[in-house]
Amino acid sequence: MPNMDVVTPTKLDLNAKFKFRCHKGIRCFTKCCSNIEIFLMPYDILRLKNRLKISSGHFLSKYTYMKIDDKSSHPHVMLKMSDDKERKCPFVTPEGCTIYTDRPAGCRYYPIGQGTLKVAGKDGPEDEEFYFFINEPHCLGLEENKSWTIESWRIDQEVQLYDEMNRDWKAIQLRRNLLGQPEPDEKKLQQFYMASYDMDNFRKFIFDSRFLEVFDLKEEEIEKIRTDEIELMKFGFRYIKYVMMLDQSLKIKDSVLQERAKKKD
Repeated sequence: MPNMDVVTPTKLDLNAKFKFRCHKGIRCFTKCCSNIEIFLMPYDILRLKNRLKISSGHFLSKYTYMKIDDKSSHPHVMLKMSDDKERKCPFVTPEGCTIYTDRPAGCRYYPIGQGTLKVAGKDGPEDEEFYFFINEPHCLGLEENKSWTIESWRIDQEVQLYDEMNRDWKAIQLRRNLLGQPEPDEKKLQQFYMASYDMDNFRKFIFDSRFLEVFDLKEEEIEKIRTDEIELMKFGFRYIKYVMMLDQSLKIKDSVLQERAKKKD
């Protein structure tokens, strides 16, 4: 997430053209990796914790901090910068990025920013993705003579996969607290955080609690979320929608509903 006071807020499409090149020979090399806020999404965290060969819980406690979104109350995870005066990214060195092939989507997009808006469509509200330039005075890469479109840049930086993996989660972020309605309670926000970011503990929650006794899941789906982290992540998005009451993405077993009904009688 770039520093918003240096962002040009003009909405751009995939055909927008720009010039940019970053390389070790440029004087500003790695300056864009200091004194910034880097917003991490679920797939970013999955890639990074696997790259470092640590659990999601360990990664979150060591490398991130939480920031609450004012409009939705959702917990967002930010990469924790180093404590030096330049506030450098913990993964940057004078030679460059040490986790480059698994770097977050925000780093891949730079010097482009990407956002999502809810717009009116033929059949109701639709999610619209848009792009914008990030013009930072220190960036000399913008003076280089390598030409791109936003589409060709996305291909070169292999960011389409990140967009695809995070798309459903980003759509959830468009939810807003409504005036006069209570904000999500602490328990819901804890579930939101776990299902979004702490996938190793989310898996334990599913398989070590009464979760599978309550929710009606097919055996094939259970096996997928047990063994495949991508399927687990996508299931987490469904669970968040259920918890935040955005849709009935999960079904409670009839036996559980009957038991609850008896207790009410």
